[in-house]
Amino acid sequence: MNMTFSPDLTAALTIPAHDSWPETKHHFDAESVWAVRAAIAARRPLLLRGEPGIGKSQMARAVAAELKVPFLYHVVDERSERDDLLLSFDAISRLAEAQVSALTAAGEPKWRDNLAELNFIRPGVLWWAFNWKTAKEQADIFSKTCRKCDEPSCPDGWTPEAERMCGPVVLVDEIDKADPSVPNGLLESLGNQGFKTNQLVQPVCLAEGTKPPLVIITTNEERELPAAFLRRCLVLQMRFPKDPDDAENFLIRARARIHWTADQVSDTVCKRVVGALLADREAAARQGLAIPGAAEFLDILRALVELHPSHETEQLTALEQIKNFALKKNVDEAE
Repeated sequence: MNMTFSPDLTAALTIPAHDSWPETKHHFDAESVWAVRAAIAARRPLLLRGEPGIGKSQMARAVAAELKVPFLYHVVDERSERDDLLLSFDAISRLAEAQVSALTAAGEPKWRDNLAELNFIRPGVLWWAFNWKTAKEQADIFSKTCRKCDEPSCPDGWTPEAERMCGPVVLVDEIDKADPSVPNGLLESLGNQGFKTNQLVQPVCLAEGTKPPLVIITTNEERELPAAFLRRCLVLQMRFPKDPDDAENFLIRARARIHWTADQVSDTVCKRVVGALLADREAAARQGLAIPGAAEFLDILRALVELHPSHETEQLTALEQIKNFALKKNVDEAE
């Protein structure tokens, strides 16, 4: 088995649907391949920096698909805490169980055992990534006490002990939305490949005979990340090309052509969309407004293909009518 991350750079990789994410395609470049190789070898998290829509989250899914390992994810928001990635405690279910026990099982010798904190703990994505076996055991306990806790989906033939370059790929998406205490709180867990909390008798450690997970973290730069956290990550800057020719090549080759053929939407149409996008990016940057990017480019092409499949003239006409819906989203841009 080839133990080096070596995806085909000449073809798009199909990423299967996962939970609410639909099937899509991804085109790797040499820089991202080397970043993944380095992160796996160094056993460090890989931080993806770049504007929204550049493909950060998709890259994490693509890496998992290429490596044929489980894809685990946690989307961060302003209420997220460090423990959300390790485990969650269902206090509401425990309270409900206590109320039921008080009414029906006061004389039951083991009613206090039924209220043990361990019965109400659900494993988080990092627990699954570090030690699949103990996470599965804990998920079974939680399922019996509270509600069903499914085992994350795995590629065919994958087992925690299978010989792979790394364990599961864990996406921690948009970490910049969280309070700085969250990335700082993850330093020990990511560095030690495990964690310990007061709610667990035994610490969660990387299972013997298994490879560490590859943790991929994304940021949209909404908030500066702590310096201590950055020092412990490898960082890939996913930049939108500044040169117009490079931007055109990037958008058409690495974005448009992995989804649609030239028969469905021609190079002429793609270039016209690129021109509109680049003009609006420049205008938005001058005014300090939100800058459209690759996601808006794909939105326009998807609309054109759906409205007028394989009809260049009608697509060009429709483009003039719909482009502003995708590109101009700020109130003070109104003419």
